[in-house]
Amino acid sequence: MRKVLAVLGAVALMSGIAGCGAKDNATPKTDSKVAVDKALADKVPAAIKADGKIHIGVDSTYPPNESLDADGKTVIGFDVELFDAVAAKLGLKTEWTTSAFDDILPGIQSGKYEAGVSSFTINDERKKNTLMVSYFSAGTQWITAKGNPSKVSPDDACGKKVAVQTGTVQETVDLAAKQAACKAAGKPAITISPYQAQADATASVASGKDDAMLADSPVCVDAVAKTGGKLELLGKIYDSAPYGYVVAKDQTPFAESLRDALKALIADGTYDTILKKWNVQDGKLPGAPEINPS
Repeated sequence: MRKVLAVLGAVALMSGIAGCGAKDNATPKTDSKVAVDKALADKVPAAIKADGKIHIGVDSTYPPNESLDADGKTVIGFDVELFDAVAAKLGLKTEWTTSAFDDILPGIQSGKYEAGVSSFTINDERKKNTLMVSYFSAGTQWITAKGNPSKVSPDDACGKKVAVQTGTVQETVDLAAKQAACKAAGKPAITISPYQAQADATASVASGKDDAMLADSPVCVDAVAKTGGKLELLGKIYDSAPYGYVVAKDQTPFAESLRDALKALIADGTYDTILKKWNVQDGKLPGAPEINPS
């Protein structure tokens, strides 16, 4: 996802990197200097702080939120830098492990990961089995090729080829509802193209394989900015909802620690600094972070 002529090549490169299946990734560098809050650190459950690290599952194919750096190993992005700051406030380091998006929540439930940080939209289905700490707000946005040659409408994509990342709310909720509406109206079905990596979905639209794509708004804005005019935003952002840090259902004290560390970062200005650095300040939480907000 870089510039022309490099547009397709770079998008393919990102897809290739995402497909490498890099596993254990070193903690990325961060510009944020965060002081430990001893009172908060003391409240972190002993089992979490025993090794001094938080073990995190992440799908590193979703820039600018989370993606792999040029070395193909280091996870970077606003999600990463912000959670590194949360951990630092609690006196902990982070260990990021790249995973398929739809494997992260099962990994938390099984104990493989202590947290999931990967642009998880908070919804009722996810709250049934996990605790989610709100930290950002994003909506759904559509993308198409420049000029919208296939004449796609987000409100009526019947008969069109639409790319989406597997396991996202865009696939499981949004497109499912739109597909049902096409059927009810007697219109041609949407050809849904699910991709394991977001970079592959973006590449499919850039190459003309698919007519359009839908994803979280920061991801779409970033993709358009990095494709040198190859792609354009389509329609308005809708269904805005908070992202959440995900922990196991029985980890209430840990969720409270993450929430309180995030509150401290909001109060001292670190939160705003990181969002502005990654140009995602429009997604700032409208209120205080919460656990499993309604």
